[in-house]
Amino acid sequence: MPLYENVFIARQDIATPQVDQLTEQFAAIVEGLGGKVTKKESWGLRSLTFRIKKNRKGHYVLMNLDAPPAAVKEMERNMQIHEDVIRFLTVRVDELEAGPSAMLQSRDRGERGDRGDRGDRGDRGDRGDRGDRGRRGGGGDRERPRFGDRPDPVAPVEGGGQ
Repeated sequence: MPLYENVFIARQDIATPQVDQLTEQFAAIVEGLGGKVTKKESWGLRSLTFRIKKNRKGHYVLMNLDAPPAAVKEMERNMQIHEDVIRFLTVRVDELEAGPSAMLQSRDRGERGDRGDRGDRGDRGDRGDRGDRGRRGGGGDRERPRFGDRPDPVAPVEGGGQ
């Protein structure tokens, strides 16, 4: 049978147990039509990049499926009908990931992640006033004009003119 990854986003105002119940409901549809759900991951409540159906956040859920196309189509039809599902996306893949998804791995690293092989920055010491750098902007030694330093563009001509 073909392999699929499905991600759906549920509304922000439903509780986490309701999201788990939704996941079980969609998994039951797939299993009832001869498929298997090999992995279910809840990514939690996350901010959306832009508002979708007046929602700014949503509960993200990933499901890995080993199912016939008819089962996936029926699950997607039920997702369209269900009012708590904001969006969903199902993609056919060649093989399913065995471990945790990239989203869960990034959450385990923390907000900003670690520095990898770069190590800790350590003490940076007294860095001084940086007076040797000069002004910003690459102007060199050129003096910038200040307001009021310019001569009047239309100067009166001596002698009266006529």
